[in-house]
Amino acid sequence: MVIERIQFLKDEINKHNYLYYVKDDPSIDDYTYDRMFAELKRLEEENPELKTPDSPTQRVGSISEGHGQYHHKYRLYSLDNTYDEYELSKWYERVKKDLPEGSEPALDCELKIDGLAMALTYEHGVFVRGVTRGDGVVGEDITNNLKTVKTIPLKLFEDVSLEVRGEIYMPKSSFLKLNEEFEAKGEKKFANPRNAAAGSVRQLDSTITAKRDLAFFAYSVIFEDAPNAPDNQYEALLYLKNIGFNVNPNIRLCKDIKGVIAYCNEWENKRNNLDYATDGVVIKVNEFANQTTLGYTARAPKWATAFKFPPEEVQTTLVGIEQSLGKTGAITPVALLEPVFFAGSTVSRASLYNYDEIGRLDVRIGDTVVIKKAAEIIPKVVKVIDDGHHYEREIVTPPVYCPSCQSLLTSKPNEVGLYCTNSECKAQTLAKLEFFASNNGMDMSGIGESVIRALYNNNLVRTIPDLYRLEEKDFLQLEGVREKSAKNMYEAIQKTKNNPLSKLITALSIRNVGKETAELLALEYGNIDSLMNAGSVELAEMPNIGRIIADSVLDYFRDINNRLMISELRELGVNMKQNTAAASDELKGKTFVLTGTLKSMPREKAEGIIKSMGGKTTSAISKKTSYLVVGENPGSKLDKAQKLGVMILTEDEFMSMLNIAQ
Repeated sequence: MVIERIQFLKDEINKHNYLYYVKDDPSIDDYTYDRMFAELKRLEEENPELKTPDSPTQRVGSISEGHGQYHHKYRLYSLDNTYDEYELSKWYERVKKDLPEGSEPALDCELKIDGLAMALTYEHGVFVRGVTRGDGVVGEDITNNLKTVKTIPLKLFEDVSLEVRGEIYMPKSSFLKLNEEFEAKGEKKFANPRNAAAGSVRQLDSTITAKRDLAFFAYSVIFEDAPNAPDNQYEALLYLKNIGFNVNPNIRLCKDIKGVIAYCNEWENKRNNLDYATDGVVIKVNEFANQTTLGYTARAPKWATAFKFPPEEVQTTLVGIEQSLGKTGAITPVALLEPVFFAGSTVSRASLYNYDEIGRLDVRIGDTVVIKKAAEIIPKVVKVIDDGHHYEREIVTPPVYCPSCQSLLTSKPNEVGLYCTNSECKAQTLAKLEFFASNNGMDMSGIGESVIRALYNNNLVRTIPDLYRLEEKDFLQLEGVREKSAKNMYEAIQKTKNNPLSKLITALSIRNVGKETAELLALEYGNIDSLMNAGSVELAEMPNIGRIIADSVLDYFRDINNRLMISELRELGVNMKQNTAAASDELKGKTFVLTGTLKSMPREKAEGIIKSMGGKTTSAISKKTSYLVVGENPGSKLDKAQKLGVMILTEDEFMSMLNIAQ
């Protein structure tokens, strides 16, 4: 029967794809494989009702109108970094301290692939969804593109439901080949393999993705319905390999931190011989039960860390120093360099931080300097090589006037930086406008630096409130902007009026106040007026705030111009509150701990609601804990809460409490 023949061909082709792309051990020749594939394709065309998502023919690709957002069922966390043996050892000591006395947990070591994190969902063994990491809570659904990646199985060898995390990357050899093709066509080349992978996997036309040689390494799994699920990381990786995934072959289980250090030292040099980029080692506590006990901080698991390899260093010539002016008015000297390729990209600029650093290094224009990439990303000058002419060159002195508006520069107490305090300085104004509209600010989609500068140069925008005064017709004055784009940009700006207070606080460019600090302030004060009128002592005594941040907030809101700007934004309809939920007597002052998986919402959202209604959340159970909220598959926190007599809430009871409070 046709249906039986199609199923046989699908199973055989999937098996041989696994042997070829994952095991690197093909068992049939290309001709035989191609004949089977052609037969399957023909049978599916003749019987379209028998074509299924797990068929190998579904890797062909298609064109999408755009990648939709998808809310991760399980949050993807970041990793904390360590940079030497001492930091690794201290991390291990902290791990042991938080586990039962005498514990010596085994550690799983994996090479840290320099690619893009992905979350893949499988239902009954069939690949149904692939989502980018995004911000860890919301990512882009790029399922169709990921179906074209041959090392991502469309159907597993077991009927299991699970979510697999891993890294999409482009092999170095494929990256070089792709850039050669681009160069031959006169097109712009990719800077490094990671950028090439990112540009390829996010294509709207997945037939383009299919032509790029992308690959996938699986590195973790969340089991939903898997009867034979292992109970530790190392065996989980072996299990993933057995059911069809490509797992990095260089994993190692170490009994203690000494073995981990030896592994890291071994791969620091060997990594250069690999056909993929790796910038470190990920170390994980092996037993899942221990991982549950250790838990998470706000951004990273306590049971894992990333050891970053020392960055490469290279010599080049300093040809000049440029003054960069930021959104807070700070002047940052930037080294202009003779372009040099290293650590995956061509570098022509590097940070010098401030003029104290220039004096410490005694950097002079014309010097041969050593640069390296801090955390493999930001190039910086680390030292000068004396070529015999160093002392003949002119000493670099700090500027006296702003490079943009020529105002006299000033310094601040206990700081080494120089600042332009002219509120009408063009460079500073542009920097503030650009940040306010950026993804990290109010997230005005489509309003990038070039648009901001065009609006400014056309006298359409001079202040932040001016952005909300724009009409669709104003955008049509910009070169190359048509009706549809004008409408989209106008609506993108208007949409941000409903952002929570935390986004607004971040976007205001208050010195020393980033996203996380803004969220703390928004949750604590609830509205902009309470924050503007906050006292020095109460601000400084807030957890994770302190005197420096408190002084920055006070200084910002003491400025009458900033207060007037807030007033204008309010009149223009910009939201000045964190949320609409009032603090509730039911939750106010209560401390909550959450364990397990909540069905109704991600844990992070639940924690945000608790905070918005006057409660607090922590990750550790103690006698001071008011409630433990228990979801599916709770960890050891449940046992500890029962022993301490902590009130335990089911998810339904917790949701009922929230509804009553609201």
